[in-house]
Amino acid sequence: MGMGDARAGSRQRGFTLIELLVVIVIIGLLASLVGPRLFGKVEKSKRATARAQIELFATALDSYRLDLGGYPNRLEELVQSSQDKWDGPYLRKNKIPLDPWGEEYLYEVQDGGKDYRLTSNGGGDKPINSWE
Repeated sequence: MGMGDARAGSRQRGFTLIELLVVIVIIGLLASLVGPRLFGKVEKSKRATARAQIELFATALDSYRLDLGGYPNRLEELVQSSQDKWDGPYLRKNKIPLDPWGEEYLYEVQDGGKDYRLTSNGGGDKPINSWE
């Protein structure tokens, strides 16, 4: 048994650079196929979250209207007001949440406090409106 035989037997097996590159390319291809589908689901869930938040606002706004006879001029009045009949806060966390895209909801009182419009711009894609 020569010296060359001892070195050959103790040599560790590992992956070659080519094998690693092939695996990386395969992972990249899989990510490019699956990624867009997952991002589409994220956008869909953000839209569903915005609709749910608008429904929660509707409940709070209706409670406010029952107590004070009209809708507030600003959403902030749902969590803090100096009016006598105010029985809030009407939102659970005492703050106005942002929409799922990190933007403020657009709120507008109409018909002298008898109606309102609440909108999320949907991340610039398609607005989500309270009246739809």
